Amino acid sequence: MPIKSSIASYKKDPFVFCSVILLLILLSIFILYPISMTLKLSLTKGGEWSLASYAAIFEKAYLQKALVNSVVLGCFTATFATIIGFIFAFLLTRTQIAGKTFLQFMSTLPIISPPFMLTLSVILLFGKNGFVSNHLFHFESFSIYGLQGLVLVQTCSMFPLAYLTLSGILQGIDSATEDAALDLGASRFRTFLDVTLPLAIPGIISAWLLVFVGSLADFANPMILAGKFDVLSVQAYLQFTGMGNLELGAALSNFLLVPCLAVYALQKFYLKKKSFVTVTGKPLRKGGDLTTKPMRYFLGLLAYSISAFILILYFTVLAGCFTKAWGIDYSFSLENFRYVFDVGWKTIMDTIFVSAIATPIAGGLGLFIAFLIVRKRFMGRRVLDVIAMIPFSLPGTAVGIGYVLAFNREPLLLTGTATIIILSFVFRNMPVGIESAKASLMQIDKSIEEAATNLGANTAKVFREITLPLIKPASFAAMAYVFVHCMTAVSAVIFLVSARWNHMTVLILAQTEILRFSAAAVLCLILISVVLSVFWLLKKLIGIDTFKKGAFS
Repeated sequence: MPIKSSIASYKKDPFVFCSVILLLILLSIFILYPISMTLKLSLTKGGEWSLASYAAIFEKAYLQKALVNSVVLGCFTATFATIIGFIFAFLLTRTQIAGKTFLQFMSTLPIISPPFMLTLSVILLFGKNGFVSNHLFHFESFSIYGLQGLVLVQTCSMFPLAYLTLSGILQGIDSATEDAALDLGASRFRTFLDVTLPLAIPGIISAWLLVFVGSLADFANPMILAGKFDVLSVQAYLQFTGMGNLELGAALSNFLLVPCLAVYALQKFYLKKKSFVTVTGKPLRKGGDLTTKPMRYFLGLLAYSISAFILILYFTVLAGCFTKAWGIDYSFSLENFRYVFDVGWKTIMDTIFVSAIATPIAGGLGLFIAFLIVRKRFMGRRVLDVIAMIPFSLPGTAVGIGYVLAFNREPLLLTGTATIIILSFVFRNMPVGIESAKASLMQIDKSIEEAATNLGANTAKVFREITLPLIKPASFAAMAYVFVHCMTAVSAVIFLVSARWNHMTVLILAQTEILRFSAAAVLCLILISVVLSVFWLLKKLIGIDTFKKGAFS
């Protein structure tokens, strides 16, 4: 945008000018500054500039092994999760299978759970003292720890990412192309191979990459279930906190950024090729049934079997809450609840408090930034967009380490306070609000807001009285997603908790490490109950069904 026209636009609308300056200052302090501190530390050794920490990743055998393990784990998880996600998306968008509401619920349920809840269930069932492995079948040589266990739990917890990506892709495919192939004599299977699948390839690649990055950045599951199968995310944490090698820990966290940034760039590349127009003058055509009865029953059996297995994992956690000592004494007991409320009540309240504060701030800030980017033209608009979206590409360990380094000294000494946790939640999850609001704004005719402006309303009034009411459903759905992530975060917040302010996920991890599995199960149950209660309130008070409005898309 030409500088002269930019200055003119700023003079015409000083509210935009002041907002952009304030936002750039905030984003620089709470996004760019922590990243620069982590990068600076990773490039030093003994106080001098050095690439030794990055070289160590490729020189030290145990780090090489961790790197290879992370990539292998990511490939297996991404492949299986994408296949399962595609099956669910295909069944729900291209078949007439019964029980779609149930399958849709099951395809998003793992997202609202703590990251390692399914890991806890797997240990309770298949661990050394597991109900299945020890109590039922007495397997002595079987071990769930390592690659096989991690692939299982990461696939179950991450296939919703693939499902949400692929369901949107499949819904966007005009069924007229498939109908035309069928009318010309192609079989349903041939139509799927020659029409539907090729059109879905970009979404399949995107879903695979999203899950792959999620697997690389996953910290909680490997921390509990990896055993001797070392991965980079855990090594970054151990080097930074346990071994005191801050430079190497920072380098490992930065190294995890490479695939994340690559995926973000690839997504942007695909988005540029997409049209956001939703009203074309043509009637909306829903996808028809592309399966024969035997194939539909087969795919349905797979989907319901996977759903049943996931439900078993959840019911295992529920059973663990009321078990006196899992693996030893399965008698009914409420002692776990008494123990949790005794040692964890303050942590529960802390978690709800910081999540409740961070959610509206992150959602509102994201909404306002999206409004400026989509509806206004000003110098620095692209810069604002890029900086605001950076946290979307950051693994949690990089965020946590960056905030520890950046805010551990004056004038912003925030370490050990609730403020540093809230700020990390706000700027880590803000991109969700931005993307959700962008999508909604692109579907609203600009003439509505232009009419208000022509009648004398300033930018602030247009945003408050016109734009905000129109995108309210998407905004609340995005805030529901933010609240879930605040409640279930672990990889970043584990660096930021203190004796004064703790988080439920960190406490769950601590209880699991000391083998108090039943207490950890109670904490998981409480966390999920809080999240589902918030969803229920949204539906009752505002009329928004979080699962159906795309809160997690």
